[in-house]
Amino acid sequence: MGHGELSGRENRQVAVAAATLGPWRTAAAVGTVVGGAALAVDVVTLHWSLGILSGPVSLGLFFFFLVGTVGGRLRGGGDRRLRRWADEHPWQSALPASGALLVLNTLTLWLLGDHGLFGALFTSLLPAGALLAVAGVVGAVKAARRR
Repeated sequence: MGHGELSGRENRQVAVAAATLGPWRTAAAVGTVVGGAALAVDVVTLHWSLGILSGPVSLGLFFFFLVGTVGGRLRGGGDRRLRRWADEHPWQSALPASGALLVLNTLTLWLLGDHGLFGALFTSLLPAGALLAVAGVVGAVKAARRR
């Protein structure tokens, strides 16, 4: 399944399918714990504001996608063809999770926080870029070690 054999649309579909290989239940638990801990810290330190939920939810989303994406890169099992494609395209296989984090984090900061739409989008670029960088590097290192 080389890059030249698939169309752009098929490559996007395979990237989304490869993103399902991660340990998403564990990722949900980690995201919930991190978000809950951040909310508890805000409540205990009396950091009350209108957007008290936006920060913890944003942090929980980041860790959810980080654990799910990186865990999928490091974990064995799943469809062998999807895993091989993800190993051959480490950066492209990290794009769906990074894009989902960008969209969900933007909506979280916009709807729950005191950010405007463009401010929320601009603020969400950093965690989405960090997720893309970490997942891409982990995938590239894993692929390089296999060769």
